[in-house]
Amino acid sequence: MTSFASLKRDWLANPRADILAGIVVALALIPEAISFSIIAGVDPRVGLYASFSIAVTTALVGGRPGMISAATAAIAVLVLPLIRDHGVEYLFAATILMGVIQVIAGFLRLDMLMQGSFAARTDSIGKSRGRQLMVSVTAAPKLGRATDHMVRFLAGEFGVSISAISVVYGRMSVNTQLRIKAPARLPAALQQLPLL
Repeated sequence: MTSFASLKRDWLANPRADILAGIVVALALIPEAISFSIIAGVDPRVGLYASFSIAVTTALVGGRPGMISAATAAIAVLVLPLIRDHGVEYLFAATILMGVIQVIAGFLRLDMLMQGSFAARTDSIGKSRGRQLMVSVTAAPKLGRATDHMVRFLAGEFGVSISAISVVYGRMSVNTQLRIKAPARLPAALQQLPLL
């Protein structure tokens, strides 16, 4: 059992710095929550409430004192088909299910699989570039720079999903091993795509 003195030491060691850090993180989360909500196709208030809930939950029961949790672009893009096909009501259930899976993975110590050389650096780079492509393709029609035709061209006409495009583009990151010439940065690659 923890004593009041240890709780005070852990939680109130430097309140001024903690409050300032909280304000900075809160201000940084506002545009992120709004933009990811727009990408996911939900009301921006949903993203703001969710970001607040995630931040408070992480602060109270998180595993580390300096941990920050927030919405991510990868999740925003992946829940887009769920929201489009079934409605925003299923988003809460999917979020709870993701949390349960993460808790189970934590109890099973599956984090050990990701340590060391299990996940190669090229895979990490590929996943990052794939997520960038997914976000760009999903957000492009909303920005007025592309139509739905571009998304269909990249995904539907090849008979694959946006997730498959992520895998294909992600595998291009092994260019150093296979000596395939690939763009160094994603925006340069997107400039070569026809925007209709």
